[in-house]
Amino acid sequence: MPDVAVIIGSASDSAIAEKATHILAEYGITYDLQVISAHRDPERLDEYVKTSDATVFICIAGMSAALPGVVASKTKKPVIGVPVSGTLLGGLDALLSVVQMPKGVPVACVAVDGGENAAHLAARILGTA
Repeated sequence: MPDVAVIIGSASDSAIAEKATHILAEYGITYDLQVISAHRDPERLDEYVKTSDATVFICIAGMSAALPGVVASKTKKPVIGVPVSGTLLGGLDALLSVVQMPKGVPVACVAVDGGENAAHLAARILGTA
């Protein structure tokens, strides 16, 4: 049973996920890493979130960065969004998407490409930092 579920929207986000999982491992926090797109595989994402035993979700996505908000809409557990750079806007589009969630669908947001801080925040939420 993982403490943290790390979900990336596509394999191209793997480098940011590695930053997060490295820090989680340093803390001794168990995690499960999945590549699930909110747009291309919504049914699989829905099933994963509903059946996950994780206490915290870290969602890493670029461009429209819908993944953190979609996950937050499906769970009452904490969700940390990591916007990813790589577009012409340098991740500003993803950052704005992550921080503009509607009332009742909170997503904590770290810096663009901030996988390390997402893991540190998860550790604090878990009380293991």
